[in-house]
This record gives sequence, structure tokens and C-alpha cells, in this order.
Amino acid sequence: MKEHIVHPIPPFYDADSQVLILGSFPSVKSREQMFFYGHPQNRFWKVAAAVFGDDVPATIPAKRAFLKKHHIAMWDVIGSCDIEGSSDASITNVKANDLNVILKEADIKAIFVNGKTAYRYYRKYTEKMTGRPAVCLPSTSPANAAWTVDKLLEEWKQIKHE
Repeated sequence: MKEHIVHPIPPFYDADSQVLILGSFPSVKSREQMFFYGHPQNRFWKVAAAVFGDDVPATIPAKRAFLKKHHIAMWDVIGSCDIEGSSDASITNVKANDLNVILKEADIKAIFVNGKTAYRYYRKYTEKMTGRPAVCLPSTSPANAAWTVDKLLEEWKQIKHE
């Protein structure tokens, strides 16, 4: 059964953030943990750590430190929606997050979206607000089983900045 949920996790960024990574909307597990990519089967942290040759952060404080160290800002495209569990396919009644809160404070050089759902909603609701395109990367979700970690890593290397 669908329920209307307002995004409970604040954006993660600081003035030194250079890359913004956007998901679509947090999963049930992420909402429970109040941080991004909380489901143990999601490959985001494993892939991001491999991109930077770093250890996979296991705790929320370690994840925050990892993002800060690598100048990564993180949030989601959708600010509220009707959703069933964690199913991106069930999303309706979308209201987008205002990314300008991040873009005004940080020197974001590139915006990446994690998967086609996030990209579709970014294009539909957010791109005209920011005036900036986003690069669509393959989803790190376990539902995207066709993409191995090695294949994901090849595409996700784009997030590494100078």
C-alpha cells in the first residue's frame, strides 16, 4: 500500500563539496537509518570506496567522513512522494527537492544521478530549476542485477574529481 512520505534525510554537503550525487528517494532502510544508501545490499558504498581506493565505510559517521574527505555532496531528487515501500516503480505525486540550497553553498562542479529513475525525475523537475545537466550513472541498487560491481565501477569512476 502506498503512503505519502516527506524526505526525512537532510542534504549532506559542505562548502568544499565539488560533486553532487543524487538518488531518487531513500529506501525504507535508509529512512530508518536517516542516511543515504542504508540497505546492506545496495552497492553504492562499495563502488564509491573502490573509485577512490578507500576502505568501505561501515557506519554513518564513517560514511559522513568518507563523503567529506572526497568532497561529495549527497541528496535525492525527490522531496516527497507517494511510494510503496522502497519501490521506485511505485512513485507518484512527486515534489522535487530544491537543490539550490546546496548549489548556493558549495562549488559543485558536476551533478551525477544514481540510476534512470533519479535521472528521469531530475530531467522532469530539477534541471530547469538548476540550469545544470546531470550525468546518469547506472543504479547501484541490488535490483539492477545486470550490472556487476566491476561494471558499475567502470562507469562510476566519473565521480572522481581533481
